[in-house]
Amino acid sequence: MAEEKKTLEDLGEAVAAAAETEAPAESAEAGEEAAAAPVAIADVTAVEPQIDEHGRSYATGKRKDAVARVWIKPGSGKIVVNGRNIETYFARPVLRMMINQPFGIAERADQYDVNCTVKGGGLSGQAGAVRHGISKALVLYEPALRPPLKKEGFLTRDSRVVERKKYGRRKARRSFQFSKR
Repeated sequence: MAEEKKTLEDLGEAVAAAAETEAPAESAEAGEEAAAAPVAIADVTAVEPQIDEHGRSYATGKRKDAVARVWIKPGSGKIVVNGRNIETYFARPVLRMMINQPFGIAERADQYDVNCTVKGGGLSGQAGAVRHGISKALVLYEPALRPPLKKEGFLTRDSRVVERKKYGRRKARRSFQFSKR
């Protein structure tokens, strides 16, 4: 067996030596194969945007029981939810603010039009699902936005859901009233 590289300097020398010889040599020694392996790791390219033929990016967002299908494209900042304007669909300002958070973090306010369909759950869960979908679609459209959105936790699906009702109880944890007599 060939000698094993144990320090970072040795690894750097092996990568440099492999880069000098573009094509691997015909001899099948284990040392040369080990030196050629880091070159494949070093050739990783950047992530490319995923944009369809209409110039949009699509993502699915989820929260509680709500599922949102979100398409974003460059535009004036118009958000349409289930065919209605965002002010009509989400009447509470808190929900609209929640939906616009990814654009604020990414510093892309009023630069993208959003068209989404959402079903299931209540208004709060639907707003969370739309925010999750917008964040994922932004990362697919501009991969450079992943670190700030990931840091704020917008790319992680909030897994909290309602606890199921248990038998022998009134609700998930609430018992029937105890009667001493």
